[in-house]
Amino acid sequence: MKIAIDISSILYSTGVSKYTELLVENLIKIAPNDKFILFGGSLRRYKEFVNKTIKFNTPNSNSRILPLPPTLLDIIWNRIHVFPPEKLLGKFDILHTSDWTEPPSYANKVTTVHDLYHFKFPKMVHPKILDVHIRKMKWVIKESKVIIVPSLVTKEDLVDLGVEEQRIKIIPEAPLLPMVSKEYIETVKKKYKLREDYVVSNGVTVRKNTLNLIKAFNLTKHGRDMKLVLTGRPVGIKIPDERNIRLLGHVESDSELSAIIAGSRGMIFPSLYEGFGLPILEGFNLGVPVVTSNISSMPEVAGGAAVLVNPYDVNSIAEGIEEALSKPKTLIAKGLKVVSNYSWEKNAKETLEVYKSLL
Repeated sequence: MKIAIDISSILYSTGVSKYTELLVENLIKIAPNDKFILFGGSLRRYKEFVNKTIKFNTPNSNSRILPLPPTLLDIIWNRIHVFPPEKLLGKFDILHTSDWTEPPSYANKVTTVHDLYHFKFPKMVHPKILDVHIRKMKWVIKESKVIIVPSLVTKEDLVDLGVEEQRIKIIPEAPLLPMVSKEYIETVKKKYKLREDYVVSNGVTVRKNTLNLIKAFNLTKHGRDMKLVLTGRPVGIKIPDERNIRLLGHVESDSELSAIIAGSRGMIFPSLYEGFGLPILEGFNLGVPVVTSNISSMPEVAGGAAVLVNPYDVNSIAEGIEEALSKPKTLIAKGLKVVSNYSWEKNAKETLEVYKSLL
């Protein structure tokens, strides 16, 4: 079986990038008798892209990077919808597409849709990015034989867009961040001057509900003797300058982010919408109690191991933080049990079964 996979997203250090990278790494390992053709396009970062794909060049896998900008590929594949990749890559049986472009193909097409955020909250998305996703989704709905999603909620969102249930396959994702030692945790905490106890939240945006989280944290008794640490660059919001709030901005590496989470008293993630809610599993895997929202995919991913709160109710978030910090050992034990059911090898095996089902 020959499988072509669009790996354009691996350049951008996002959750989708890491999903693509880990999926491909595991597919290559578990399917030595199949052939993987990995392709993508970039002009400005062409050399960087080529260097990132060297590790994928194995006996059963090779990469073909095109010196073409993503905006041009959007025009060719999403707008005009011409020029099948077979013209550059040769014949293959399966085409697995990324989250940016949807080329035509003579092969059976599989697409992963991580979430429908752009469609659920269009006013929170840049108009150009929204336009790209609308164009791409039109071709996904029309041409993809199977659409892979990480959760039941994302499946239901796709059904609302008119996709037949039988074309949708739920394949959960898994933690992305590496495990780190206690010594490394202390080193990173010193680097970021995290001297006091703290809770942590990943993402500083309207969607991640950061402003409600800050208000809630200030209502708790811990808001006086503990810090709320926020990781990520603020997008669309301004963080108030308060003594107990630490904005770390972009964290340099995944290992450092792991250390910051593992060194915390808890992960607080009251997001307004998630296609999967990966920070929940990251908190479980790194051994901290988790507070998250009782809406969207988050209860599904939490599996009864997190404290669930109403993200629109500041008092509910505050009470959730208090509850999580009052019984950490119980929540940590439950979280480790839940996260043990998720792995990238399992994700790759289920994805490979999707490919086989289309032959």
